[in-house]
Amino acid sequence: MKYIKFLKELDKSSLQLVGGKAANLGEMYSAGLPVPDAFVVTCEAYKYFLEQSGIREKIFEILRNTNVNDPKELEENTKKIRELIEITKIPEEIEREIREAYETLSREFGKEAEFVAVRSSATAEDVPGASFAGQQLTLLNVRGTKDVIKAVQRCWASLFTARATFYRVQKGFEHERVYMAVIVQKQLGVLPKEKYLKGVYKAGVGFTVHPATGEKNKIVIEGAWGQGESVVSGAVTPDSYVLDKRTGELLEVRIGSKEKMRIARPEGGIEVVDTPEDLRGMRCLTSEELRQLWQLALKLEEHYEFPQDFEWVSEEGKVYLVQSRPVTVFYEKKEKEIEVKAKLLVRGLPASPGVGIGRAKVILDPNELDEVREGDVLVTKMTNPDFVPAMRKVVAIVTDEGGITSHAAIVSRELGIPCVVGTGNATQVIRSGQLVTVDGRVGVVYEGEVQELIAREKILEVTPEEAARLKTRTKILMNLGIPTEVERYKDLPFDGIGLMRIEFILASWIKEHPNHLLARGRERKYVEKLADGIAMVAKAIYPRFVVVRFSDLKTNEYRRLRGGRKYEPIESNPMLGWRGVSRYISKQFEEVFRLECRAVRMVREELGLNNVWVMLPFVRTTWEVERCLEIMEEEGLKRGEQNFKVWLMVEVPSVVFIAEKFARLCDGFSIGSNDLTQLILGVDRDSEILGNMGYFDERNEAVKRAIEQLIKVAHENGVTVSICGQAPSFYEDFTEFLVRCGIDSISVNPDVVCRTRKLVYDLEKKLGINPQA
Repeated sequence: MKYIKFLKELDKSSLQLVGGKAANLGEMYSAGLPVPDAFVVTCEAYKYFLEQSGIREKIFEILRNTNVNDPKELEENTKKIRELIEITKIPEEIEREIREAYETLSREFGKEAEFVAVRSSATAEDVPGASFAGQQLTLLNVRGTKDVIKAVQRCWASLFTARATFYRVQKGFEHERVYMAVIVQKQLGVLPKEKYLKGVYKAGVGFTVHPATGEKNKIVIEGAWGQGESVVSGAVTPDSYVLDKRTGELLEVRIGSKEKMRIARPEGGIEVVDTPEDLRGMRCLTSEELRQLWQLALKLEEHYEFPQDFEWVSEEGKVYLVQSRPVTVFYEKKEKEIEVKAKLLVRGLPASPGVGIGRAKVILDPNELDEVREGDVLVTKMTNPDFVPAMRKVVAIVTDEGGITSHAAIVSRELGIPCVVGTGNATQVIRSGQLVTVDGRVGVVYEGEVQELIAREKILEVTPEEAARLKTRTKILMNLGIPTEVERYKDLPFDGIGLMRIEFILASWIKEHPNHLLARGRERKYVEKLADGIAMVAKAIYPRFVVVRFSDLKTNEYRRLRGGRKYEPIESNPMLGWRGVSRYISKQFEEVFRLECRAVRMVREELGLNNVWVMLPFVRTTWEVERCLEIMEEEGLKRGEQNFKVWLMVEVPSVVFIAEKFARLCDGFSIGSNDLTQLILGVDRDSEILGNMGYFDERNEAVKRAIEQLIKVAHENGVTVSICGQAPSFYEDFTEFLVRCGIDSISVNPDVVCRTRKLVYDLEKKLGINPQA
């Protein structure tokens, strides 16, 4: 089908085709995780609908003539756009494909017409720095071809609500470049009302790292009776469970009020009912369900190699996943609890860390939001997207209802505002005008101004401006994968980009296997797309350097690109297979490597951006590096000429053992701690059993000895050493070890650049290291 994709055809590289939400569903489905099947109406269908119907120009003409800062005008004009989309007929070919896909999905579950959930999946959703929380439409319990098609159209229209339109402008997204795909997924929980009232269906969210404290050794699960929208939207205060990540042991449980539940009726539609009294005070999750969620959380984090925020449902004891995305804003709790003598007003869930002090503004009616002033503390029952303009003004937020994934929690973390949710009675206990101190790190609100907490936060927090003033001997570098993100992060206080991955350009901009392009005489596309992405980054941060890592996709990942199956073998263990430098010197891939070299040369010579250096990944032997350098020289890239430098990734122990020989072939080493740990300890980093037993740990003595040895030998041979990974920003003791060893630089993701600079500054000060040394 041209405009439809089933989950089995998608993975995380499908972002531009189906949006973030659908791409992640496809990735989970392909990984064998319990995800209800679905098909996706792709972004191409949305684009074709706008073009074929002739309404595209009308829509963007209306937007160009809209003052987004005038709420009334914005609401009126976006309503016109939504109505225009909903009344315009969908092209017959798209209708036909939706009908055929829906029939196929229904047959899969033995039905003529299955109940489905219809959800939006925009290309700007679930990306770092922009949550788009609650801004596009989800329609539950839809059945029948006509209703499904109508629901798809309504999801397209929801791209142009007033708040979504305003939010895109605020975040710098161009309306014309944001597209909408629509997920049509089997609806779970279509059950008689009596079963809901007996507690057989429950749903909620989970985090593989504590979202408020950043503790990596904990998993947080929230759940309530009925459909999950109640938890996600913050409409109810859910149960909250904190699990030990290593053992699955239940460490903490807090029973939420769970006063309402949403049920999916067998006749269609959603009904909100009162939760029976006996269920309100009862844990909604059994020990077996918590065990399943713990195991799924571990699998998600191991698969994505990054903390995840996921949505789940449990139907009659069986747990399913319905969404997962990276946790991009989280914090690590390092401080000891301090004694506070002030009067405690309310206690809730810590949703966004920090301390906010101000006069309370209690809002019981959204129509009163105009009364909120700069510096207030917003106290309300719960928030929704209409609250966002007011939320941007306040120093802290406190809600009666909601959990740590409610709208208030998500937006507060994004805005960096302290937040406490699920207090139960804040609007009754706190008075408007009352001076209060909100501690979002612990989840409490005190009366008056609490100086002890102010002092604690001054120690813990650091702004980009403050971080920029902290001079360190150890350089703080930044990792980057998506070239367009550089505009968002270019002003952060980093000394250069220590790892620019080009895999995103391959998967999302080029989308075709490079040999497939070569066979069709389209190698120019490959070179130009790579050059465009590299130049975008190098120009934005000039004269700071950018270390571009040549392509390091594994065979199973290359196979997913268009035409890839023809050129890639099926390997039983791609992690240790044909990857890295071994590809570049092979007959099958050498010409592709030469194209990558030409792209780098184009950026350096034709565009004059000589701040671009390169890095060779997954290096195994000296002879392969020597051959690689010969090819690079043949393509006009010679070490030492015009400040051109070559780094080697240290992921294979052989590089550590004969580092003095590798040092003669490069200007710098960059430690890939995940692979190095895996190969030193003989631990498959994807092994659930070994991971749960605590085997995979960068702080293992053998790994640390290897790193210490590498730094020593590298410096003896005049070569620098960096490390790219998150371990230094998560483990203070590991960072101290690196600094003591004299590592030259630490490269981390954008969200922890400031925190890492402060951490390194404090460590160097403690160790008496001169920043000018």
